[in-house]
Amino acid sequence: MGKPTGFLEYTRKTYSEQPVKERIKHFKEFIILPEEAELKKQAARCMDCGIPFCHSSYGCPVENLIPEWNDLLYRDQWQEAYERLELTNNFPEITGRVCPAPCETACTLSINDSPVTIKQIEWAIAERAFAEGWVTPRPPRRLSGKKVAIVGSGPAGLAAAQQLRRAGHEVTVYEKAPKMGGLLRYGIPDFKLEKHILDRRLAQMEAEGVRFENNTEIGVDISARYLLKSFDAILIAVGAGQPRELEVEGRQLKGVHFAMEYLTQSNLAVDGLRAREQCIRADGKTVLVLGGGDTGSDCVGTAIRQGAKKVYQFEILPRPAEWKESWNPDWPRWPNILRTSSSQREGCERQWNILTRKFEGRNGRVYRAHFSRIEWSGQPPVYKEIPGSAFSLQVDLVLLALGFLHVQHGPLIKNLELALDERGNILTNGDYATSRAGVFAAGDASAGASLVVRAIFHGRQAAEMIHAYLK
Repeated sequence: MGKPTGFLEYTRKTYSEQPVKERIKHFKEFIILPEEAELKKQAARCMDCGIPFCHSSYGCPVENLIPEWNDLLYRDQWQEAYERLELTNNFPEITGRVCPAPCETACTLSINDSPVTIKQIEWAIAERAFAEGWVTPRPPRRLSGKKVAIVGSGPAGLAAAQQLRRAGHEVTVYEKAPKMGGLLRYGIPDFKLEKHILDRRLAQMEAEGVRFENNTEIGVDISARYLLKSFDAILIAVGAGQPRELEVEGRQLKGVHFAMEYLTQSNLAVDGLRAREQCIRADGKTVLVLGGGDTGSDCVGTAIRQGAKKVYQFEILPRPAEWKESWNPDWPRWPNILRTSSSQREGCERQWNILTRKFEGRNGRVYRAHFSRIEWSGQPPVYKEIPGSAFSLQVDLVLLALGFLHVQHGPLIKNLELALDERGNILTNGDYATSRAGVFAAGDASAGASLVVRAIFHGRQAAEMIHAYLK
């Protein structure tokens, strides 16, 4: 694929970024993709490796035909490259921006060299497709007369909606928030995913005949019984919305918030749907982010843009090993190595092996946080506090980014009387069917919190099973 000797002739070159001092003044995207000539060189590095691990189970969750569209881009066949891309992925313009790219760590070049820049090539192909007008509505040729309700408009719900509509079914997507998009709109800051990117895809889906009902919570605004009577099938795709709690003294103090509460309010303000003074703000504050994952990183970048005085990010787990080589030490698996996100490079103090003991308040608001340092040992690993390591930190805002446990067990789940698995997720069989006939579940609601790209795959697979069920 690509140029047979391309990986020997060209070195890996990724996108550039707007300087930190400039980009922290706004919430817009700051990535600058390479010019077309450079992109063709990067695509040429895709070697004829025989077994392309980039779209194996270790690589691409949606099973993208990566070597094929790399080869087509190198040959300047951009439209054909996009046609290959959309065969497996409904939203490549989104995954090209927010996916962590396990395909690159699984790239065969990652055995002993720098991997192909798959993520930026996907992004470039998708943007070229929109610019050239290749992304057009594809309404069904024939209608089935069947109706499907989809609850939740995140990546799983939207992917399923588009697939089912194109198969000829009448599809209605219900979303409790003011606008469609779920986590894509309210959980991911605009500096990673500007919302006009999402809106143009939603416009395509509307033109295809998908109906969107926002500001509608099933079990509150509309009963689950109504859905059962009105639709031939129901798909639950509401995500894993139950955050992991931190049960320590002082958790109830003002100024201690879940990360998603903070990010959602910020995104509403950026979108002009909420006044700044009605949002949790970091302006002039010392901010503590607990949790070292992507959500925590998004909190860091948001707080910096809001004008935080100082940002700390603490993680209870050990500091990962530093790896400065270009190749993957655990190929083709995702390696557990130290990574620094663009938000973290903008300025925060990171620490690992930190146990949060309690929060101290003044006049009902958090004022100080108390910690101990820990060390891990054993298998399975357990931690113990290091004697004499206690310390405290004056803070004004604490954001809990500790991950998500499972789907929220609200009126929807209870009214449908759905069985749950041992982790609290919606129990499904191999065909995405729940314990209730005609009701299916996909994405984080049934599999637990995971990647956007994996949610898209689950949504597509669930749509295929629902289509078979309706037939």
